[in-house]
Amino acid sequence: MEKLQPAQDVVHERASLRRVFGAFATGVTVVTVGGEVAHGMTANSFTAVSLDPPLILVCVGRDALMHEVMEQQPAFAVSILAADQTQLARYFADKRRPVGRDQFNAVSWSSGAHSGAPLIDGSLAHLECELEQRHEAGDHTIYVGRVLSLWRRPGDDALLFLNGQFLRTDDQPEPAQPGSTDAA
Repeated sequence: MEKLQPAQDVVHERASLRRVFGAFATGVTVVTVGGEVAHGMTANSFTAVSLDPPLILVCVGRDALMHEVMEQQPAFAVSILAADQTQLARYFADKRRPVGRDQFNAVSWSSGAHSGAPLIDGSLAHLECELEQRHEAGDHTIYVGRVLSLWRRPGDDALLFLNGQFLRTDDQPEPAQPGSTDAA
């Protein structure tokens, strides 16, 4: 059996952490907020927390524009991307895209009835959430949302992220752009 290095040897090496964290496959989402400060970002730090009450969480880096925006909003939405939405994931991870409502001019979307946040058309599923709690955690903030509404398109496959690559469930890797897991 291979001997593991003590954790303190690699804890502060971002490249090592990214490599190890990247070994865990995740789904890919676009988190959005509406209103005058509308914004979206690609995120793979998303998970279900509780069925009763219905809670989810998203993690947002404190240096991301989305962090500043979420601090000002009472609600947000999550669009879970379908396998054919790799380009959309890349778009919302690109820090060079327009800011504010203008960034949504390049995509098809509808406004969430409960959150006012953009819901990305063609997505596998949508959740609208009321911000319930915030937890500071290292260089990120964990936002816990109470699910207000949800929708799921039947039959389609999700977009995945593993080892720095976007994957479709048919196992055709599509390389991600550098830094895309910590999007704006």
